[in-house]
Amino acid sequence: TIHDTTSGVPSIHDRPIVSEFPDVFPDELPGIPSVREVEFNIGLIPGAEPISKAPYRMAPIELKEL
Repeated sequence: TIHDTTSGVPSIHDRPIVSEFPDVFPDELPGIPSVREVEFNIGLIPGAEPISKAPYRMAPIELKEL
């Protein structure tokens, strides 16, 4: 597909997937979401070590190889 890059902002309807499923996409996109500051952290216990345990059951032979 060839797009004219000199005409400014491309239309959402120029995308083949939008033409294939028009009932899923709105006529106009609301734009980029505003910047949000999110505080996220995981509290760690000083001196703690990661758990070293198999996430699933293993045969004794497999466990011995570890």
